[in-house]
Amino acid sequence: MVRLVLKRRPSAKNPNYCDVCETFVRTHPGGAEVEISMLFADVRGSTTLAEQMRPAEFSSLMNRFFDCANRVVIDSDGVVDKLVGDEVVALYVPAIGPDHARKAVEAAGDLLRATADFVPVGCGVHTGVAYVGAVGSGSTVVDFTALGDPVDVTARLASVAGAGEALISDAACISAGVDFGGLERRDLELKGRGAPLSVRVLRL
Repeated sequence: MVRLVLKRRPSAKNPNYCDVCETFVRTHPGGAEVEISMLFADVRGSTTLAEQMRPAEFSSLMNRFFDCANRVVIDSDGVVDKLVGDEVVALYVPAIGPDHARKAVEAAGDLLRATADFVPVGCGVHTGVAYVGAVGSGSTVVDFTALGDPVDVTARLASVAGAGEALISDAACISAGVDFGGLERRDLELKGRGAPLSVRVLRL
């Protein structure tokens, strides 16, 4: 509605939003520390898959995964931060409402279900205070993204999740306000972190 009223172009990160924020950070570098939820999802065994397929076939598979993941993120009010290698990075910011953690968790489950019949995917979901805003150089490339420990944690969770699994941190579980008592609990030793991280395991 805002996009239509202001006659703005759709955002490149979610066409349901306008491009005001993206345009603003490119002309007014900066950001803020805010609590957000993040969803990282990547293809398990992509190196092996690429070895077994022709480049064009592998590209087609990855494009199908990216299209599927992007649609899930967009439909759940997230923003597609970036596509990196075999991974989709999505942000759920306070602007979508206080239930950003719940939406990230639900999106992880939806993504696993949507990709189950054609590619093995693992997900990580975490909530924490990150720097959100313009990153880069005004004289070269500037992007709207998130930085900080919560982003690294989410990436680590996605990297150790098994095929068909979403590892959800305790912080995301608490923020989501959903009873995850029926899910398996794991204490993970993540690379670069001094203390174990407790997670719940959502799987198909």
